[in-house]
Amino acid sequence: MTPKHEKQEFVTVLVRDPRIQKEDSWHSHINYEIFIHTNSMCFTRKTSCVRRRFREFVWLRQRLQKNAVLLQLPELPSKTPFFNMNNPHHVDHRRQGLQEFLEK
Repeated sequence: MTPKHEKQEFVTVLVRDPRIQKEDSWHSHINYEIFIHTNSMCFTRKTSCVRRRFREFVWLRQRLQKNAVLLQLPELPSKTPFFNMNNPHHVDHRRQGLQEFLEK
C-alpha cells in the first residue's frame, strides 16, 4: 500500500507521427516517433523522444526473445509483403500494433 503523500509512478509510451523517409529514388521506409513521459525515479529524463523504423522493432523483439526464453513476448504487427506506405489505414494499423507491443 502506498502512503497518500507518495505519487504513483507512471510511464507513458506513445507511438506517433509516422513519416515516410526516402533513401533514394527506389527505396523508402516509414519511421515512427516514440515518445516517453514518466515521473519514475528510474529515468534521468522525464520525457524522451526518438524515431524508429519497423525493422528496429523487429530487432528489439529478437534480442528480448533471446534474453527471455521462458517469457511470451507480445507479437509485432505482421510484416505484409503488400504493405502500402501511402495508405493511411495501413500505416495507422501498423502504428497501433507497435504501440500495443511497447505497452505490454
